[in-house]
Amino acid sequence: MKRWQVAAPGRDNLKLVEVATPALGQGQILVKVAAISLNYRDGLLIDTGFGMPDPLEEPLVPASDFSGTVVAVGDGVTRFAEGDRVISTFVPDWIDGAGPGTARTPNSRTLGGPLQGGLAEYVAISEDWAVRAPSRLSDIEASTLPCAGLTAWTALVERGNVRAGDKVVILGTGGVSLFGLQIALAHGAEVIVVSGDDDKLLRARKIGAHHTINRKKEDWVEALYKITDDYGADHILETVGGPHLDKSLRAAAVTGRISMIGILDGLEVTGGFVPLAVKRLVLEGIQVGNRKGLENFVKACDQIEIKPIIDGVYPFDELNAALDHLGRGPFGKIVVELN
Repeated sequence: MKRWQVAAPGRDNLKLVEVATPALGQGQILVKVAAISLNYRDGLLIDTGFGMPDPLEEPLVPASDFSGTVVAVGDGVTRFAEGDRVISTFVPDWIDGAGPGTARTPNSRTLGGPLQGGLAEYVAISEDWAVRAPSRLSDIEASTLPCAGLTAWTALVERGNVRAGDKVVILGTGGVSLFGLQIALAHGAEVIVVSGDDDKLLRARKIGAHHTINRKKEDWVEALYKITDDYGADHILETVGGPHLDKSLRAAAVTGRISMIGILDGLEVTGGFVPLAVKRLVLEGIQVGNRKGLENFVKACDQIEIKPIIDGVYPFDELNAALDHLGRGPFGKIVVELN
């Protein structure tokens, strides 16, 4: 079979190689991969080594999110059978609840770094590391759920308990953001999308955003105050990170919730203590979500109108072109497809 792998950081070290199809171990399933959805972290890992094991003892297969069909099952498998359509889980050891990890060593075992990922024609994984794909979504669409889709679902539903009438601020128009837009709309929320691109804001309105703000033309926090008559936002998907957190702290409503998701502006976050304290805000880091949450999200995709927004689909051997598109900032998701 063919697979993409990296032996060191840097695009020059990304190679398409031919290797043996993996053998099945106890409790494993062999998945014929149909599509792989790319995330911002995949580009970071390939280009800079972010999330790569140190030392790297063997070449790493990037990408956490894939869909496909089970073509063989190992001894002891009970959750799946040959022919089942499946999608991967991002944090494979996190089934439900708080999950593994301690204060000293929080869990960082995720597919596509440090664990082997899905940019391959076949992947052998534990049956516990997969869930059934939504029946109403194509393989390309289903591949976008494990990270981007589940992150938005966890922030707004599993943790945020979003309700009809809530005011939800979505920062940006990438994969997580557009899933957040659709999930919030499906729950009856009033959605405000913030971006620096008028064309993307227009597209967000066509999906259903009630209000849009161009952050390059005005202070988006002040614009939000005007839209909400100084109320602010009940939920903010903070996809920027770094010092931008201070804006979200100012924008949040009293007792509002800020979900920390992105690191576009850096890994070190800063913001004012006063709005955090006097507005009694909830500030929570989102590590995508657990398998139970993904199963819940799959059910939602089969029952309500949530349709992944795909900005580009590339053949398997054109991964570099897909990564270039990812680096330009897509409207939604970028997917690599296998024949």
